[in-house]
Amino acid sequence: MVLIKNGTLYTMENGDAVICGDILVDEGKIKQIGENLTAPEGCQVIDATGKLVFPGFIDAHDHLGMSEESIGFEGNDTNEMTDPVTPQVRAIDGFNPNDIAVQEAREHGVTTVAAGPGSANVVGGQFAAFKTYGHRVDDMIVKAPLAMKIAFGENPKRVYNGKGKMPMTRMGTAAVLRETLFKAVEYKKAKEEAEKKGETPKLDFKMEPFMPVLNREIPLKAHAHRADDIFTALRIAKEFNLRITLDHCTEGHLIVDDLKKENVVAIVGPSFGNRSKFELKNKTFETPNVLYQAGIKIAIMTDHPVIPCHYLPLMAGLAAQSGLPVMEALKAITINAAEILELSDRIGSLKVGKDADIVIYDKNPIEAVDAQAVATLINGQVVYQA
Repeated sequence: MVLIKNGTLYTMENGDAVICGDILVDEGKIKQIGENLTAPEGCQVIDATGKLVFPGFIDAHDHLGMSEESIGFEGNDTNEMTDPVTPQVRAIDGFNPNDIAVQEAREHGVTTVAAGPGSANVVGGQFAAFKTYGHRVDDMIVKAPLAMKIAFGENPKRVYNGKGKMPMTRMGTAAVLRETLFKAVEYKKAKEEAEKKGETPKLDFKMEPFMPVLNREIPLKAHAHRADDIFTALRIAKEFNLRITLDHCTEGHLIVDDLKKENVVAIVGPSFGNRSKFELKNKTFETPNVLYQAGIKIAIMTDHPVIPCHYLPLMAGLAAQSGLPVMEALKAITINAAEILELSDRIGSLKVGKDADIVIYDKNPIEAVDAQAVATLINGQVVYQA
């Protein structure tokens, strides 16, 4: 049991409300929020006087624990680049909890990440959501599978051009994805027909992972930077009546009116760094604010290791410097991220009954580059204390 006393609480509930008070944590959950709470016997007390208390930060798209620090091929488990269609691979089988980057993430208040395969393949595989504390991935999972990763644009073209096989063009990428989804639909029909007849359906290991996608239980997680690739992603999702999130959405600000009409959500970034390929030529930190002003729900991501995961608050801060209101920047790495990932029943805000994932800072990290995390709690356990 932990009692956080006298903090300035950014609950991320009820609009932009900020309150002063205490948080009582018990059995991994937030048990009580109020003023002048009494510490039960044996309770650990953290004095947060003069400190700012936030819900744990959420990185809505990265490859943490899958592309390990200080190592090359041996620790890179992000892309299975042997086949452009690998829906059967799962993030939980490539995630290393002992990677130092996982430790650094929680030391800066990032308590949950959506991690998974990269963008080398047209269909990369299954993303999952993890907490950033633990030694066994099975005990760190928030949700798996979380989404099915797909990719458009330069990455699949480059990888498979190098192998001399399809897809070498954007047309090829779209065709490979359509063909795969068509096969998945036919497989689903055949499976349902067999079950109606009381027969045991013949299972296909590559098609089974698409069943929750076709049933609209999880979305496609679409890597798309350029405007035309974003439109292709939306076009194919519509054709098959699938849910989708637009990840990166680098040129989203150029097509904001179209995206508003589509009623989409966007996970934006990484907006930091150089324009390493042509499809990033319009990259800007102004994108989150342009989308927000149009009423589009956004989250901000690091795409670790492109940007180290522990710099997530800095990425939100740079978006704020480019016009995104400070509270909206905070939402983009807390409640918005949780809602987009469909995990807001557990994480994303300080609310009684939710997971006790909490970070305490000496300053607002969205506004101060020298802000330091004082303590991090995950599932009610103090996992870092300065």
